[in-house]
Amino acid sequence: MSDTLIIAFGLVFDPYVLGVMLAAGAFGLFVGAMPGLTATLAVALLVPITFFMDPIPALAAIVATTAMAIFAGDLPGALLRIPGTPASAAYVDDTHKLTLQGKANLGLGTALVCAVIGGLVGASILAFTAPLLAEVALRFSTQEYFWLATFGLTCAAFVSTGKPVKGLVSLLLGLFIATIGIDIMAGQPRFTFGSVELMGGVSFIPAMIGMFAISEVLRWALGSTGGRDKTKPVRQATGAVFTAVLPIVRRYKIGLVRGSLGGTAIGILPGAGADIAAWVTYAISKKFSKEPEKYGTGHTEGLVDASSANNASLGGAWVPALVFGIPGDTITAIVIGILYMKGMNPGPMVMLNQPELLYAVFIAFFVANLILLPLGYIAIKSYGQMLRVPREVLMPIILILCMVGAFAINNTVFGVTVMLVLGIIAFIMEENGFPVAPAILGLVLGTMIERNFMQSMMKADGNLLAFFDRPIAATLGVITISIWVLVAAGAIRRFWRNRQSGALPSSAE
Repeated sequence: MSDTLIIAFGLVFDPYVLGVMLAAGAFGLFVGAMPGLTATLAVALLVPITFFMDPIPALAAIVATTAMAIFAGDLPGALLRIPGTPASAAYVDDTHKLTLQGKANLGLGTALVCAVIGGLVGASILAFTAPLLAEVALRFSTQEYFWLATFGLTCAAFVSTGKPVKGLVSLLLGLFIATIGIDIMAGQPRFTFGSVELMGGVSFIPAMIGMFAISEVLRWALGSTGGRDKTKPVRQATGAVFTAVLPIVRRYKIGLVRGSLGGTAIGILPGAGADIAAWVTYAISKKFSKEPEKYGTGHTEGLVDASSANNASLGGAWVPALVFGIPGDTITAIVIGILYMKGMNPGPMVMLNQPELLYAVFIAFFVANLILLPLGYIAIKSYGQMLRVPREVLMPIILILCMVGAFAINNTVFGVTVMLVLGIIAFIMEENGFPVAPAILGLVLGTMIERNFMQSMMKADGNLLAFFDRPIAATLGVITISIWVLVAAGAIRRFWRNRQSGALPSSAE
């Protein structure tokens, strides 16, 4: 064990490997900060370069790029309300409201520090419990994944603050969009209207760009406020980044631990990843908060939970990939391809034949998160200069970048069309008080829910009680149903309280 660790440390702390990680980290920051250019795309762009690298520097470069890109998605989200990655969309309203209040350093500094802490906690847990956690993940069947995704949808009950009915309508719209394309079980086209491009479904990256970025550009062009207070963009605060963050970390230390542990647990589940980890932990944070009404208004509590879960989940996805050869997300699917390309077969034999490879990856996660601190600080200070650019210049540039990002998904104009159409829909929704976040959540999780539900029904011959046959599935199911019952009971209680007091409930309620 000790000899393996010494070898692993030597492999990672080689000057060449550290230099590769620095360069890859800077590249990840750049790509992640561009709306629509995700961490997965950043890793995919690195693949040709890894052809000329040994396995350790290649894997270290991917680790550094991923960690930096996930955090960098917070930058355009905070400064422009355009999340750079789907994970950043969960708390984009909070970070952007902080910027409008002149507290951009506070919001981004909190996201940076919590991302680093979450990443370190996740790496620490994985370094000691990787085989055990991977065994737990392998016990998940279609029933467990159905309940996990359904639990993720409960976030919609919390992110639509004060507007449960409109939030539900937005969620159903997202679920409907997720059904467009080929039926995953019957193989029949649905809602494609004869379009060949729609048979492949609606990719959530162009959808996310359109519903957040294009709607914002339209709002600026038409001089609309979208029902929000008309606030002029504020220059980034010039105060210290970390000094103001430390009291927040101390105040919400329970949320920090909860987000780090929850992100690690969710990340290790194949198919989950940072996106679902951010949404779920943000919703849980709001549920247990003493000030849930402040979420979405520039409150840092949910930001602590979700941003720590983002980076904590990244390490988890590597466990089933390295130990069992099962990709935890799209990034680790690329990693498995790289390993096979280099003649290394990921799977259970890695622990026996090449244990130094596994430990080197864990050490690389520690180093990458430590590198994130100075690089992230530089990014916060430099990226904030964008707020000084006149909106007349900035918005057309953003529109061009969004079009490039939507086109780059499949290298077709169809992605740009999806972005524009859903951007107009999102603009109309926000003009009428319908939140956009639940629609994005429904689009991301809709396919996962449908696939696992249909497969579970086929295995159980249509018996719905099969969703409660397995202990883990039954636990997740009871928790999910309990949350929905509590939400419904709270809505009924508010209705009767308003009726008894003589107040007429709003249609938005």
